[in-house]
Formats: sequence, C-alpha cells, structure tokens
Amino acid sequence: MDVLMTGVYGRCGTAVIDHLHDRPEYDFTYYNRSDRDDDHPYGGYDTIVADITDFDALLSASAGQDAMVHMAAYPYTDGDWSDIFEPNVIGMYYALEAARENEIESFVFISTNHVMGMYEEEFAPDIYYPDNDLVLDHTDPVRPDSFYGASKSFGEDMGRYYVENYEYPKRFYSLRVCSVRMPEYDHPYGDAEQGVEDGLWERGSDEYDEQVARMKAMWQSRRDFAHQIDCCLADDDVEYGIFSGVSDNHRRWFDLEHARARIGYDPQDDGEEWDAPPE
Repeated sequence: MDVLMTGVYGRCGTAVIDHLHDRPEYDFTYYNRSDRDDDHPYGGYDTIVADITDFDALLSASAGQDAMVHMAAYPYTDGDWSDIFEPNVIGMYYALEAARENEIESFVFISTNHVMGMYEEEFAPDIYYPDNDLVLDHTDPVRPDSFYGASKSFGEDMGRYYVENYEYPKRFYSLRVCSVRMPEYDHPYGDAEQGVEDGLWERGSDEYDEQVARMKAMWQSRRDFAHQIDCCLADDDVEYGIFSGVSDNHRRWFDLEHARARIGYDPQDDGEEWDAPPE
C-alpha cells in the first residue's frame, strides 16, 4: 500500500516511522514543512519538503497514493485564530481535495481529545483517578476547549462531508488522540518528568502527582498509536468513523469499545502498570 503521511516529524508521525516504516506492506511518502539533518534521529528519510497550504505540492505528492495519513497541523491549545486558520482549516481542505482529485481510497485524520476538551475542564481533576465513571465515546456532543480543538472538529465534519458527497476518499477515519509523546517520555510519568526538567515543579509534589494521574488516564503509547494507524490502513469496511486514540488505561475516560469492534484496535499498554518512571 502506498501511503502519504503529512506532518511526519512530530510526536505521532515519528511513532509511525518507528513501528511501521519497515513493514513490507507499506511504502510511505513523507511530507513535512521541514526536513531533518542526516545525523538527526529521524534524519535520512526521503521527504517532500513543502507546507500543507501549498496545494500544488500536496496534489503532486498525493498522486498515485492509496491512502493519506494527515497529521500536519498547528498543534497547541493556546493558539489564536491566526495560528490555526491556514494549517488546520485551509490545510485540511487542501488535503481532502488532493485525496478527492487523486482518487485516494482511505484518509486517516489525526484529530485530538481537545475536540472534547471541555469535559475535562469541567470534571478535572476527579476524572484523573480510578473511581471516575465518565466515559466519552463517538456519540457524545463535541465540546472543543480551544481554537485548536474546534479546528479538529471542523476536520472531522469535513471528512464526513467528503465521503458522503464525493466518490473519493471512500473511507475516513478520525483518531481523537489523547497523549502520544516522543520516545524519551513515552510512559505515564513523561509529562511529570518533563515538568521537573523544565523547572515547573519538583518530583513528588502535588503538581507532579496530578500530571502522573492524568497521564495514567490519557497515555497512548507510541506502539499503540502506530498499531491504531495500521488498523485503519488495513480496514476496508468503515466509511466514516471516529475513534478514541488511547491505550488500554484502567482509568481512561475515552471509550475503546468502538475502536475494538470497528477496526480491531487491540492496545497493549496500560498506564496503571507503571508505578515509577523508567530509570
């Protein structure tokens, strides 16, 4: 399968590189607004260097592809409209248009938990702990917590519009990713440990412990994320689907049964299995 992946050098894209790049069934084309030096951990890959808002470049890169995994976006909740509009709104439209014009069968969209972020704003920190009984699934009303979250909700709606009104793409998968991190922080203590390194709090403080509690609910390990991408690319049944991107965490508040049933997602990791950061 020929797969174009946009925004490849972020936390999610590099997880796909780590776990799927060498799989014989895939031939990836990487599209990113910048390249990496050869001595960089993710250097040395053939990369089309162009912005997601360069429609001609995107159209050319997506020609002949069977699938597109669209990750390119402004990814921060503190962004204002000027930050979000071109990469997340125009970029999404261009990606879908390129998929339509080049007759790409499958479109995997990296959405975000921030589409539902106001639930966390309302119920945190109680929902970070095991006795929480809130579970959100694809049928619950969206409650974006930011322009970023709203832009991803827009992307989900655009995906539905395209698969229901055009011949291509034929299948659209939206993954509401919770918390994927770079390799050195790929564990439920990752955010807390990074905060220590950045001088935001001390190890063992209330702030540290709350970050751990949250990540034990929200963590999606890099291998589980890549596996979920693999599930979407292998599927030929779903026309339109929204799926939670999270590991099999005991205290999660995002549903996994829909992803298990529809695309065969079988996550291997659970934040509860960790009681300390790696040494």
